[in-house]
Amino acid sequence: MTVTKLRVFVAAVALAGASAASADTPGSDWMSKEHALQKLSQQGYANAYLKADDGHWEGEAMKGGRIYELHVDPHSGAITKSEPKH
Repeated sequence: MTVTKLRVFVAAVALAGASAASADTPGSDWMSKEHALQKLSQQGYANAYLKADDGHWEGEAMKGGRIYELHVDPHSGAITKSEPKH
């Protein structure tokens, strides 16, 4: 591999890593994790945890004795995915 190709490859790998890392970091315009958890609680979810993932809050919570996998919109707090885990 030539030096130029190697430099291009290294730069591409570095940029890809930076993009992946930023996708798992809350945006500056996101509601706080605490506020999103409060919204979940208001909708009957308990024992919830959330983490930033791919542009939304993602996590799990209990409701009605079942565990749900959740996605929460980081701007509105709306639940965009709520699926029972098996």
